[in-house]
Amino acid sequence: MKLLDYPVLIFFVSFAALWFADWLGARLRVRRKSIGEEERPDFDVVLGAALTLLGLVIGFSFSMAINRFELRGDYEETEANAIETAYLRAELVPQEDSARIRDLLRQYTDLRIQFYVNGHRETERIAAETAQVQHGLWAAVSKPAQAQPTAVAALAVASVNDVIKSEGATREVWEDRIPVAAWALMFGIALGCNVLYGYGSRRTDWKLSIVLPLVVAVSLAFIADLNSPRGGFIHTQPKNLERLRGTLQ
Repeated sequence: MKLLDYPVLIFFVSFAALWFADWLGARLRVRRKSIGEEERPDFDVVLGAALTLLGLVIGFSFSMAINRFELRGDYEETEANAIETAYLRAELVPQEDSARIRDLLRQYTDLRIQFYVNGHRETERIAAETAQVQHGLWAAVSKPAQAQPTAVAALAVASVNDVIKSEGATREVWEDRIPVAAWALMFGIALGCNVLYGYGSRRTDWKLSIVLPLVVAVSLAFIADLNSPRGGFIHTQPKNLERLRGTLQ
């Protein structure tokens, strides 16, 4: 969903919806019979259970988001190591092909850095140029290997293959997001909790009524930020690729 790529929008939308749910619960309390003292303990148990469930769902979702964020960083390091290995092993093929491979690897490193730092608008262009460079790399390394099929040439071929495979693995990790069903469950429980909280409050106090919606909205926005590779403020920095680019140049 496009909305999940904009954590700030998630915050404002969820805060407004949750505050409205709290207000709706308070209006129900005013229009209907208030909770009696005999019913209060049972209601508190229900509200406490609902809030506990909400906390667990938010906690699990945060754990999923932080794991995916860490995986993106791990795969960035794997890509940098694969490119560096391929660059070093390029000297195992004839000099003309070696120069071609190393030049393509420099271009490829720049493209991979762009993949990490550029936004949604550049994704298709970067993907097309990356595929083009990958084809060039494979052609440059497979041609001398076919002409002289030795174990040394096979090392160069294997290293370029690892470069291509690591890019595909990174793409899969970036596309792996928290399911929309999990977001729907989390938001639905949050709405229910705010309705119950507003209905169970003994008096209407706007200062207190915004606390629960605010806390939940901040949590949802933070999870969305971690879960979105390109949206929000928390991004995977290609520090290993940038260091490698300096070395290659």
